[in-house]
Amino acid sequence: MFRCKVCGKESEEISKTLSICLGCIRDKWDDALPFVKNAHTMSRKRFGLPVKPPKDGVPCGLCVNNCRIPENDVGYCGIRTNIHGKIKSRVDENAVVECYYDTLPTNCVSMNFCSNKDLGYPHKNLAVFYCACSFNCLYCQNWHYRNLLKNLKPVMTPEELAGMVDENTKCVCYFGGDPTPQITHAIKTSELIIKKNDNVRICWETNGSMNKNMAKRMGELSTKSGGTIKFDLKAWDENLNIALCGVTNKQTIENFRFLGEYSKNAGYHFLIASTLLVPGYIDKKEVESLSRFISSVDNKIPYCLLGFYPHFYMDDMPLTSKKQAYECLEIAEKYLKNVRIGNLHLLG
Repeated sequence: MFRCKVCGKESEEISKTLSICLGCIRDKWDDALPFVKNAHTMSRKRFGLPVKPPKDGVPCGLCVNNCRIPENDVGYCGIRTNIHGKIKSRVDENAVVECYYDTLPTNCVSMNFCSNKDLGYPHKNLAVFYCACSFNCLYCQNWHYRNLLKNLKPVMTPEELAGMVDENTKCVCYFGGDPTPQITHAIKTSELIIKKNDNVRICWETNGSMNKNMAKRMGELSTKSGGTIKFDLKAWDENLNIALCGVTNKQTIENFRFLGEYSKNAGYHFLIASTLLVPGYIDKKEVESLSRFISSVDNKIPYCLLGFYPHFYMDDMPLTSKKQAYECLEIAEKYLKNVRIGNLHLLG
């Protein structure tokens, strides 16, 4: 049990790190904001990351954070830097990235909406894990990427990563962290892969915070290859997104709408949405707002509700309950035609 430092409410569904409840995030934001800032500052200092996007230097423009990076400093993501007035990656044309093979069918969130789900050994997916992120989710499931980013390794060129694709590789999925801070590397890699083998699908799992031009290029690569783009819609309420993830969701919402319209001309639904059901924070109201938004784009867009497992700075939280998951499912189904619960084994 933890007591909200704004209103005094006690609940096991209040994060000790965040130290404020959902009600205060929604209704008492000015009072809640100092605690939000403190939580994210503390979590980022541990890994030597900027506590907020820098605003006194050369503009980066790659993502929603709109960093202006001083000479020899880094952006919010920790990978973009300013060298002699030019914004580039700290590892030049390369990326801090890991990759591994998953035998198909894999456990991809988009699995149920992909024809590759019927493929088995020796067919495989190349999972590409980019070690940087434009968000700062306090419940990050893959938080270890921050250690790899801090050490700037392992590093791969686009050519080396594309060379991991062989005759049995049927799809490549970029995730992380998030592909956004190193999106130019992912795009170059994808172009090399498609040139080498046009039967490989290019897929993405992302927070959707990249600039619109990059979102468009992702859409082009996925539609050309028959792949998917899965947006992790963290929250609908902007303040709640900031509280949980440190960053606004405005660019995510705009890109989702843009790619949703783009998808209608692709001949199939390449756009997919998911939301992690964080106990005490992502409630029925959030899921209803997100479902209504997705439906306004296209009610046939698949939507996956994911069970939460305690991680990183929210490791004191409970699992998502079956009650919460199925109530959210029932609400989402009022607006959308393709909804499912993922990570059923995690439900408490």
